[in-house]
Amino acid sequence: MQDGQHEQLGHQSIELKNEYLRCVVRADLGGSIISLEMNGRSVLRAVDSQKISTARQSGSFALVPFSNRIGHATLQWMGTDHPLIRNNADEPHAIHGVGWQRPWNVLEQSDRFTLLSYEHRADGGWPFDFDASQAIQLKGCELHQTLSITNQDSKATPVGLGWHPYFMKRKNTRIEFNATSRWEMGEDKLPTHSTASPGVNRACDGLTIDHCFEGWTGLAKILDEEFSITVKSNLQRLVVYTHPGIDSIAVEPVSHVNNALNLMASTPDAQHAYGVTVLEPGESISAYMSTMIEEGTD
Repeated sequence: MQDGQHEQLGHQSIELKNEYLRCVVRADLGGSIISLEMNGRSVLRAVDSQKISTARQSGSFALVPFSNRIGHATLQWMGTDHPLIRNNADEPHAIHGVGWQRPWNVLEQSDRFTLLSYEHRADGGWPFDFDASQAIQLKGCELHQTLSITNQDSKATPVGLGWHPYFMKRKNTRIEFNATSRWEMGEDKLPTHSTASPGVNRACDGLTIDHCFEGWTGLAKILDEEFSITVKSNLQRLVVYTHPGIDSIAVEPVSHVNNALNLMASTPDAQHAYGVTVLEPGESISAYMSTMIEEGTD
């Protein structure tokens, strides 16, 4: 067994560590990040790796081959309806792709770096073949992640990528980012229409938000008495979710609008407006996300 990797009660845990950061990854649990700490203090929401049973309970997980929801668990593609598994309890939609619910293979491992892969063959969760990989690396005070997907199907397929990190929400936590618009949500958790929005610049105390923002500049900050956290990505949309009843704030770089794959079906010429990428057989796309942590700068 390689350095930094260990088995715990049958779980495949990987520990990455440098002089500032400690990151625990569960390859078998959706390739999710269980915890990220700086000098022993939690950056992502704190969870017990021995007690969680799904990546939804983790600190962060990858979104592949789509983010957020596909309405009523039915993918509309090339004139055909593809029923999908309703993969989040009683919710009527398909949510967050399939990668978060499948084990990933460890391809490379060192004290500060791991490379994971997932090979998908068409099933009830997603009707097309693809390969995905994610690299997780510690660089000083930065967690750097890349996520890639390759279409291994015989036909062109729609894809999307993203991450779903839950950052700690402490007293006086503040979220700051710029955007141009946001999608309003219906009671069914699906987007209804877009409205102009400059982004968010406010304290999280009392904040209730569950929106996808477009025109995101690729930079967001989470500030509190412990840390100044800077999130950067080459993706152009940001989903933000929190409410007063939880001690975390999800700040999610994503490639496409919520339910974009079905929105595109009704307006095919708007593919790029919704952010959907269509890959021909053998084509790939990649995205990156970096999380830079500084201490005591609030």
